[in-house]
Amino acid sequence: MTVNDLQRLYDYGYWANRQLLAVVSELTAAEFTRTVAGSYGSVRNTLVHVLSAEWGWLARCGGHERGAALDVNDYTNVEALIEAWARVEGWVRTFLATLKDDDLHRLVAFKNSKGETRSMPLGELLQHAANHGVHHRGQVALLLRALGHVPGNFDLIVYDADRHGVRAW
Repeated sequence: MTVNDLQRLYDYGYWANRQLLAVVSELTAAEFTRTVAGSYGSVRNTLVHVLSAEWGWLARCGGHERGAALDVNDYTNVEALIEAWARVEGWVRTFLATLKDDDLHRLVAFKNSKGETRSMPLGELLQHAANHGVHHRGQVALLLRALGHVPGNFDLIVYDADRHGVRAW
């Protein structure tokens, strides 16, 4: 894995977020916070979890500090979430721009959810954070369908085709 590989993953993730958040922006306030299904219940709760986790991993890896996990109640509307995500995206992009390929092998100590100290290579932790977003965007797409909205196709191949100015299908 290289820094360029990581930048591509995050570029894809932010492109996919924009596709998804455009549909989420069409939700009513009640739909945004309605408990539907899944681990986090609502579209809002799932997206705040993803944002909080991404920012948390950035902080653990040496980027902009987050502090405590984000509180879903601080995001009463989609606009607040979009604004926060734009800030975190900027911090992630700035952090990635400082890295060299050799940095990705540096061990980063962190505490797991049980409070136990663990250590893994920086590149793997950043890759995990990017992949974590993919997992939960799929969940949000399902929640959107349950609410009667069509999330669209934000697969990696669609992103790559878009970058190259061609149609994926």
